[in-house]
Amino acid sequence: MKKNIFVLMSSVLVLGAALAGCGGNTSTSAPAATDASKQEASKGEKKVLRLNMHTEPPTADPGIAEDTTSGAVIRAIFDGLTRTDSEGKPQPSVAEKIDVSTDGKKYTFHLRDAKWSNGEPLTAHDFEFAWKRALDPATASNYAYQLYYIKGGEAFHTGKGKKEDIGVKATDDKTLEVELENPTPFFLELTSFYTYYPVNKKLVESNKDWAKEAKTIVGNGPFKMTNWEHKSKMTLEKNEHYWDADVVKIDKLEFSMVEDENTELSMYDNGELDWAGNPLSNIPLDSIPALQQNNTLITKAKASIYWYKMNTEKPPFNNAKIRKAFAYAVNRDAIVKNVTQSGQIPAMGMLPPTMAFKKEGYFKDNNVDEAKKLLAEGMKEMGWDKLPPVMISINTSENHKKIAEAVQDQWKKGLGVDVKIENSEWKVYLDKLHQGNYQIGRMGWNADFNDPINYIELFRDKKGGNNDTNWENAEYKRLVNESQKELDKAKRDALLQKAEEIFMDELPVIPVYFYTDSWVQNPKLKGVSFDAMGNIDWKWADLEQ
Repeated sequence: MKKNIFVLMSSVLVLGAALAGCGGNTSTSAPAATDASKQEASKGEKKVLRLNMHTEPPTADPGIAEDTTSGAVIRAIFDGLTRTDSEGKPQPSVAEKIDVSTDGKKYTFHLRDAKWSNGEPLTAHDFEFAWKRALDPATASNYAYQLYYIKGGEAFHTGKGKKEDIGVKATDDKTLEVELENPTPFFLELTSFYTYYPVNKKLVESNKDWAKEAKTIVGNGPFKMTNWEHKSKMTLEKNEHYWDADVVKIDKLEFSMVEDENTELSMYDNGELDWAGNPLSNIPLDSIPALQQNNTLITKAKASIYWYKMNTEKPPFNNAKIRKAFAYAVNRDAIVKNVTQSGQIPAMGMLPPTMAFKKEGYFKDNNVDEAKKLLAEGMKEMGWDKLPPVMISINTSENHKKIAEAVQDQWKKGLGVDVKIENSEWKVYLDKLHQGNYQIGRMGWNADFNDPINYIELFRDKKGGNNDTNWENAEYKRLVNESQKELDKAKRDALLQKAEEIFMDELPVIPVYFYTDSWVQNPKLKGVSFDAMGNIDWKWADLEQ
């Protein structure tokens, strides 16, 4: 027996739209078209939203994307079976009806009439192809593990199974059948994530470089890419073939690619941009007090963490006590009060407040005495009289530099350790972390959905795509795997908490703070969806005249 969940999801969508009127600038509802706006549209006046990306997006391919900038662009030019609203809840999108078996392991997605941006029909076969492609080891997707929930997905990706045994099949052009390894309550949240987006099978098979230039990129989302001048600018225009094109009010998104945050804010102040700051860039830290004082800064908490990863295979961080010493000696309270200044929450655990099992964290902030003790013990275990040289690696950003300098100073004063800082452009930096060419590396993690597994599974496998620390633990892995089979929530939470305790005891990362997003925007800009996971969506955006 199957249950139809479309009615329930539609009701949630209606409720979300009703509540959105109280939600200010993060509303997911499309503003009703006024007579004036209709008249302006009839006159041919274009609504152009001007934005800035702090860095060039590494890719526009949903199957290999792994960063916020690429994700924002992909979310604009692609669409999934479901799409999240401003609360991070999945709503029906390309799938107009979804059936779920009573055991929660089989999903049947019934697709609506939809097209690619080149006018070709979008079919269930494109979804099947995209998911199997992301799982193919040859694709080298760092997010392939997000598809492990599908039966046979992990086995194929790890070379232990066959592609034809993966539990996804297009039974016809409009029907996609999916079988999961275990019941997964958040599966419809996953189908709104970009690794689950379709790609145009015919295009991808005929051109391996299809996602590198605007002229060859074909999507199925609210917008289509019409220009990409690398490291300079990008243009997205309304996609007339989008299934829900009637709700899209913005005609064009124009992105500049200015790396300097101060220049970006000046462009906003001069009327050259409609938005400055997160999630595609940052507000300069020195500008935050003034923006707060004049009430133009918008700040919103999100389920994301700022941390430093430690390469557990490179000295001195191949010793757990030394890793803990560096983590304990960070004064997070001083950083959020004196450096970032936007309401961030000091992090003494790996899970954000909305997911945390241990709200107070696992260690005391700025515990220099314990840090000194652990450092001495760790050095003795390793037979060292002095530490090897230590380098913090960051991606190019004035804000990341200031935070790293604060940590550098704290370690010098608290531990007597001299630390150097190096920076790299974003794409180069990502490659460096993935290849293990670092000691301490700055990174953030935005939750893809509001569940602890979203953080905990990151470190299940040593080479698990976004692990980067080279840390793994057999018991940790067993607990994570067991949690994915457990249907009882209390028992599942207990398994995940035990896994987190192991992680925090061996500590391959240095948690610094839980993020807030801060930005300024044109007061006439309405309807931008900016959910609790930090995902931005311009589908429902509008510029009032």
